[in-house]
Amino acid sequence: MKTVCVTGAARGLGLALTAQMLKRGYIVYAAGLDVEESEGIRLLTQAYPEHLRVIELDISDDLSVALFTETLKLDTEHLDMLINNAAILGNITDHVRGPLNFAEMAEVFNVNTLGSLRVTHALLPLLLQGAGKLIVDISSEAGSIEQCSRHGWFAYCMSKSALNMQARLVHNGLKDEGGQVMLIHPGWVQSYMSGELNTAADLTPEQSAQHIAALIDRHKEFMGDQPAYVDYKGDELPW
Repeated sequence: MKTVCVTGAARGLGLALTAQMLKRGYIVYAAGLDVEESEGIRLLTQAYPEHLRVIELDISDDLSVALFTETLKLDTEHLDMLINNAAILGNITDHVRGPLNFAEMAEVFNVNTLGSLRVTHALLPLLLQGAGKLIVDISSEAGSIEQCSRHGWFAYCMSKSALNMQARLVHNGLKDEGGQVMLIHPGWVQSYMSGELNTAADLTPEQSAQHIAALIDRHKEFMGDQPAYVDYKGDELPW
């Protein structure tokens, strides 16, 4: 049976990706903060009682990741795929000429960059026992240095650029063992990352997740010496 872990699964894109993986027959480990209180997860548990496992996880905390990993190991001896989706936004109105909240930036880095690395590192033994050995990091076009036109968004843009470098390092370390990393920009998604639902965004979480799941279905097309860095349509993004 194919297995996948999805972080940030309580709502938004993570919840929609969980649903897509369940539809594809995966056993899904849905992880995240408040995931056990999520109405969306409750409904999916009713629909897929044999395929969905729900586990609390704070990717910013070493102990939480360690406890999560041990819980996972009690249920499975392998993972075929890890989807690092959990992320936070931080301040997007900052400007180099104005005040900058460095403590908040550190928090965003701890989640968006180090958080996904914590989970990847902790679950690596299970991933290497799986058939897929696939890591999908939900990145952003905001992480592209080449096409950057923003004047702010320091925490988010820098953390996603660092995530991209992290993915390259992980990919380099795993490709000889059949491992692969994909970085996917999900598009402008209606999410709660700014504290309330952004209804102005182009895509619903379900629409974005459908595109991402379709890319995952054909992930072998993107295998190579470096990780794929693409948008939700599969178009290559500049590093």
